[in-house]
Amino acid sequence: MLDAADICSKCWTLMTIAIRILDRALREDFGFQHLLWVYSGRRGVHCWVCDEAARKLSVAARSAVAEYLSLVKGGEEMMKKVVLSDPIHPFIRESLTVVERYFPRYALQDQDILGRKESVDKVLALRLHVRKELQQDFQNEKKPESRWKLIREQALRKQSTAKKGQHFEKEIMLQYCYPRLDVNVSKGVNHLLKSPFSVHPKTGRISVPIDLKELDTFDPFAVPTISLICEELDRPREGDEEEKSAETNENEKDTAERRKIRDYKRTSLAKYVKHLDQFLDGMARSWKGHLLRKSDLQKEF
Repeated sequence: MLDAADICSKCWTLMTIAIRILDRALREDFGFQHLLWVYSGRRGVHCWVCDEAARKLSVAARSAVAEYLSLVKGGEEMMKKVVLSDPIHPFIRESLTVVERYFPRYALQDQDILGRKESVDKVLALRLHVRKELQQDFQNEKKPESRWKLIREQALRKQSTAKKGQHFEKEIMLQYCYPRLDVNVSKGVNHLLKSPFSVHPKTGRISVPIDLKELDTFDPFAVPTISLICEELDRPREGDEEEKSAETNENEKDTAERRKIRDYKRTSLAKYVKHLDQFLDGMARSWKGHLLRKSDLQKEF
């Protein structure tokens, strides 16, 4: 489970990065298959890991998974929250591949971490041993992209001369872009979880599943709200008069139930429900295959 400060359109990139990193790790590093990513309705995302093996994990095992995925350490009082050592773990290298894809746009352009003086000071405070050198270099370079290039060049020089690897440009990228996990929610088996399609009480937005095929274009501000759904349900149906005449020949209760089932298709929730149905169908096929393999092993016919 992930959370952040009050979300803005620029900050949502962090959630995109988080999903890319954690989805790959949960699938490839841990072997889980059935992952449902859900927008919280406000400022974060939740991942439902629905594999049977995941559901049976103990608190200790859940804690181990959460610890494996946690890279940013320390609270507000700690300046440097990411420390890398040689050799860099394969999981971290894979995570960096994702971060590098989004870092220039998110950190250098949208957040301007190397533009405003107070932001630059925070970045340089992470690397005190090269702070003075970079401050001098920055006097002649004002563009964030050019300043970032100077940082990377400085890191390369340090890597070639230091006995131990100097990865401070990678540490900076991870500190600014790596996801923060809510470890207590992730490891606790008795922690209350918000169900998909619930309504966030502060925003009124619906907690909807996220289709990873459309992740880069997902807009948290465009998801349906409870007021929009009510408005859509209040609109007259197409062909309502024909239905009413047909209802006279049918059981009214059965007709009402059928209409309730169809109602969501008239709303903005339709595509999100379809995505959930596809996810559940995939789980059902997997479980059916598991039962068939189990039956074959037991030679049951």
